[in-house]
Amino acid sequence: MTISKNALLALALSPAAIALSSCEANGSVETATETQAVAGAKEAGTFGPFSVTEHGTFNEPWAAAFEPTTGNLFITEKSGQIKFFQPENGKIGTVSGVPAVDYGGQGGLGDIAFAPDYDQSGLIYLSWAEAGDGDTRGAVVGRGKLACGGASACSINDLEIIWRQAPKVTGRGHYSHRIAFSPDGQHLYIASGDRQKMQPAQDTSNTLGTIVRLNLDGTPAAGNPMADKGGKTSEIWSYGHRNILGMDFDAQGRLWETEHGPAGGDEFNLVKAGSNYGWPVVSDGNHYDGEKIPNNSTRPDLAGSAITWTPVIAPGDMVFYKGNLFSDWQGDALIAGLKTNAIIHVKVDGDTAREAARYEFENRLRTIDTGPDGALWVLEDGEGGRLLRLTPQN
Repeated sequence: MTISKNALLALALSPAAIALSSCEANGSVETATETQAVAGAKEAGTFGPFSVTEHGTFNEPWAAAFEPTTGNLFITEKSGQIKFFQPENGKIGTVSGVPAVDYGGQGGLGDIAFAPDYDQSGLIYLSWAEAGDGDTRGAVVGRGKLACGGASACSINDLEIIWRQAPKVTGRGHYSHRIAFSPDGQHLYIASGDRQKMQPAQDTSNTLGTIVRLNLDGTPAAGNPMADKGGKTSEIWSYGHRNILGMDFDAQGRLWETEHGPAGGDEFNLVKAGSNYGWPVVSDGNHYDGEKIPNNSTRPDLAGSAITWTPVIAPGDMVFYKGNLFSDWQGDALIAGLKTNAIIHVKVDGDTAREAARYEFENRLRTIDTGPDGALWVLEDGEGGRLLRLTPQN
């Protein structure tokens, strides 16, 4: 059944969708008593294991994070705005003090994250695309203090850039710039895309195609695999990456990421210190012009993927579920699918993983997060992307 974006969402998990799974899709569907909808909710139907309510629309939303002290959901829009949704009353407020961004292509305002010690420091972290000399650009990460003076307005003060992707290059693709904090709150991890230049991902003298590990102030963290080499190399935690758009820690404190392949070969990777994930030397996909790339299996000396997808899912954000509403899903990864218009449900077992189920939506999904009450919150991609709250069906 096809429905317009402004109509009610009526969904069912189809056998055809399950058949697209790269692993056997045999995940069970849990049911539970639905929690009371938050204020301002617009019923949007039920599908798969979910009951869905809609809570407003946003312009090209890219990332979202819950403020630890209030439970408000802060949302970045790629063109350079931050808004916040207040679950207790359904209202949407605005944030000033947002940095100027280089907007275009895949670039603009990116991730948002609250400092591990936010209740004391009030610090908020942002990533965005910054223009450089000539026609060059690169991702940056900055932090500032969030101050909210009322129910409808907040501001970011004393914003300072603490990290820059290096080098700045031409083009507006593959910034990645996803942010994650270590479970102990001591370190900042930043995904740095290859900027569609490919070969720099194998060159550890720069940070393109890497994940970097930093102290909270943006300086290189002690204990990094190449800390003794100094410079940008000392920031690197792993390399050989293409375009990471999802990153989260599991219950055991291990970092995982979702990564776009070329024509095929999207990846779900367990990130290990010092590991080379092979791009562009190997991939389970091929170049867009059809040129073959050696498969991951041809280079066992390089880090392999827990899952690869062909056809692609175009993974957006990901989260390890840590709530209670979907109790059987604790410890599972949930991935927002851009190409598939679906939530991809992944079961992790040690260093291995398999796709357990695929829950189809009408539109591309950009972000996914777990709310304080255990509900899932999803943002659709693009102009007019809806904010959706997912709870178990009755």
